[in-house]
Amino acid sequence: MPETHFDEWIAPRYATLWPELFEPDVIDPAVDFLAALAGTGDALEFGIGTGRIAVPLTRRGVRVHGIELSAAMVDQLDAYRGESHVEVTIGDFSRVGVDATFDLVYLLRNTITNLTTQDEQINAFHNAARHLGPGGHFLIENYIPNLQHLPPGQTRHVFAATPTHIGFEDYDLAAQIAYSHHYWVIEGQLKTFSSPHRYLWPAELDLMARMAGLTLHERWSTWTREPFTGESRNHISVWAKTR
Repeated sequence: MPETHFDEWIAPRYATLWPELFEPDVIDPAVDFLAALAGTGDALEFGIGTGRIAVPLTRRGVRVHGIELSAAMVDQLDAYRGESHVEVTIGDFSRVGVDATFDLVYLLRNTITNLTTQDEQINAFHNAARHLGPGGHFLIENYIPNLQHLPPGQTRHVFAATPTHIGFEDYDLAAQIAYSHHYWVIEGQLKTFSSPHRYLWPAELDLMARMAGLTLHERWSTWTREPFTGESRNHISVWAKTR
């Protein structure tokens, strides 16, 4: 079972540690995209966290259920959702089931990489397919590892450098694991946070989808549908249920 790194210290400070994720120009395009994809149907979010996307999505008229491993993150969702009705099941989204079917299952912000084995990631696709009704869609937002821009022999990439936050990844190329490290100066103290992530490429995700009976429907580099190219640093991929 995956380990949750979003504990009682991280959860209430989530928006403080990653403030860029809560900017309207980040949230609004994602909610627009998901609302259009869900249509009049219901949605299931794998790794719902604090409800950063689920709560505004419900305000757009989409009924959302979530699966989340971290009880501390769900506590924050409970405090945040207000009048919005979001049901949450505690557990591992690669295994835990909900007694319902959905028109959309989605998994955001690189959360597929929190599953650190290939088998767990494959299971997540099968779990998504089990929860989709005919013609339903599974969406993943994920990053592209920065390996192609590393100098020969280098295995470290700095992805954040501000006066209050340093973030970098160390790549274990043989194991296909990126170890993510953060150093924050917050509340007058230095806080460190590290977690392992199994990175993977769109082609591997497509193969996992095929194994689960899903086929690629669309892929973009941003929520505003900018084309996905060899230089894209992120992707939004959508697969349709075909059987």
